[in-house]
Order: sequence, then C-alpha cells, then structure tokens
Amino acid sequence: MRVTFTVNGRQQEADDVWEGESLLYVLRERMGLPGSKNACEQGECGSCTVRLDGVPVCSCLVAAGQVEGRDVVTVEGLADFARQRAESGGCASGACGTSIDQAQQWQARPADSQAGEGAGLSPIQQAFIDAGAVQCGFCTPGLLVAADELLERHDSPSDADIREALSGNLCRCTGYEKILDAVRLAAARGEHRTAGQGA
Repeated sequence: MRVTFTVNGRQQEADDVWEGESLLYVLRERMGLPGSKNACEQGECGSCTVRLDGVPVCSCLVAAGQVEGRDVVTVEGLADFARQRAESGGCASGACGTSIDQAQQWQARPADSQAGEGAGLSPIQQAFIDAGAVQCGFCTPGLLVAADELLERHDSPSDADIREALSGNLCRCTGYEKILDAVRLAAARGEHRTAGQGA
C-alpha cells in the first residue's frame, strides 16, 4: 500500500508498505531519518519516540498505515518545530490550544534539509548539551521529543511532571539527574515559548 503523511512539515509518500510495517521502519529505512532509534521494538524503551499529531508515541508500535494523512515530527524536525511554535505564540501541535488544522499547516523552512541540517537546535536540544545530559546518545532523540512535548504543554513543570513525562524513556548510561537538569534548564530559560531567540 501507499502511505501519505506529513513528516517534519513536508508531505511524504511511502510506497509498497507491507501490512505489519512500523512507522519506525518507514522513517528510518524508507525516509532516511535515523534519529528515532530502533531498540526494543516493544514500546518499552522510548528510543523511537516521535510526535504523532502532537502526541508522543513509540513509533515502533504504530503501524505505518495508521499515519495516513497525519502529522509526524521526529527529532530531526524539533528545531524548526520549536521555531514555528514560538512564531505562532506558543503551541504548534494542538496539545495546548492550537487546532490540528493549524498544526498540519506547519512547514519546514526551505533552507533546512529533511534531516534538519542547518536548522540549528531547539531550546531543549541546547539545554541537553548545556546540562551535559548526553552520554552515548542512543536514548537522547526519544527523550528530546518527550521533553519538548512536556514543555509545550507545561511551561513550568515540577520534578514529578518531568519524571512522569519521561517515564517511558530508558537511559542505560546515566542516573537521569543530568537529563532532569536539562529539562529544568529549558523550563527556566523559557525558550520553548520563544524558541530561537538565544540562550
């Protein structure tokens, strides 16, 4: 079957998708977007987290056919997505007041490649670097996507909010404290509301 959906602001088509093929497989193998990691393939680790119509999901558990006509944002599109959110006044996904129609009208900047190269970093990506929250990096894309969604809907999350939002994401390298520090830092900077205006 052919599946047509929006990925990081661009209309995409995947041909010859077989019935059991996952969104994760389509993103990585058919579209050349390796940011979402293939780890457990059971929805347990969160390494493959993407946003589907604004909601974080494990792309390994989503059948590719389920995304027909829908909107997907991967870690590669986070920086441009954050910029769009800032320009629109705070929420690009529909999770905090923007309609799905408005979210689907988001377009990646022509200067940016499909993989997000040249897009700079989103506030949460910069906070992860500044807080030293990246070690091997395997879990980082899923953590970034989940943390970005949290900060979009809750601009001043408590530690309990952060822990709950990231509870589906496993990290095998850290004790999680630097990851929590990164989310706290991004929230304190408030840049998720005004992305792209500098640290």
